[in-house]
Amino acid sequence: MNNNIGPHDLETARYIVAPNGDGIVKAVTDMFYPELDSDFDGFKGHNLVQKHCFTEAWPGWEMHPHGDEMVLLLSGDIDFVLWQQDQETVVRISEPGNYLVVPRGTWHTARPHAPTELLFVTPGEGTRNAASPTA
Repeated sequence: MNNNIGPHDLETARYIVAPNGDGIVKAVTDMFYPELDSDFDGFKGHNLVQKHCFTEAWPGWEMHPHGDEMVLLLSGDIDFVLWQQDQETVVRISEPGNYLVVPRGTWHTARPHAPTELLFVTPGEGTRNAASPTA
């Protein structure tokens, strides 16, 4: 049981769901992402809950090989771009509370139409990043 009930701010502390269902609050530091791998056995079976704000298109693409990612729109208007069957599939999310599911192993990026805030539930183990989905 987590005795660190909160409240917490997703800007300064992320929420990690362990494989056994326990919740872990972890402060955001400059070493946050490398520490996820070192502190949580390569992040195997864990999910990361985080919030991010975007005003510009993502500079690259990412892919999560070990599970589907859920992305919830908190505010704004954004195109999520999925690389499927060797082409882009664009999913526009413009209604707060709507979400999409990025299938396991699907390269994706995002292009906001306005300042946009998103909540992510990400199976982080083995996350890959690239300049393009065909790189």
